[in-house]
Amino acid sequence: MQLYIILGIVGFLLLIFFTLVGIYNKLAKLKVMVEEASSDIETFLKQRYDMIPNLVETVKGYAKHESSTLEKVTEMRTKAMGAGSLPEKMKMEEGLSNAISKVFAIAENYPDLKANTNFLELQTTLKDLEDNIQKSRRYYNGAARDFNTSIVVFPTNLMAQMLGYKKVEFFEASEEEKKN
Repeated sequence: MQLYIILGIVGFLLLIFFTLVGIYNKLAKLKVMVEEASSDIETFLKQRYDMIPNLVETVKGYAKHESSTLEKVTEMRTKAMGAGSLPEKMKMEEGLSNAISKVFAIAENYPDLKANTNFLELQTTLKDLEDNIQKSRRYYNGAARDFNTSIVVFPTNLMAQMLGYKKVEFFEASEEEKKN
């Protein structure tokens, strides 16, 4: 009889142990997914930052009277690159996106610029990067939703509290995007 009690206790402890391991692994995987999604966004933003000087130089050759707009793009790029966290960076990105769209609007006034192969390639590549950034933001929000949900539901919330996990922020559409 005592053997059954001991085996029952050992079995119960093993069940608790494996449940805790499962919860820990689930939280760890979700956290890694959020970090991966964040890293993807950072990668696309870096590519975008690297292209902006080329865009500014290309436009500068044709639109000499538009220097204030080009300076604004450069200034916004510097601010966005200097932002600390990814949410801060995305807020700065809103201003950078607006500045870049003004550059493309300026191009409408310069037919030679609109016909420039280099400019057209930059425009296409930037559009592709914008699409990739949006896709990455959606993936990030899905990963953030799964992570945030797991750290507030029982019993994973207990493990999450012990590990010090906090909710991660979602990316929301900017005011300009909401208007569109």
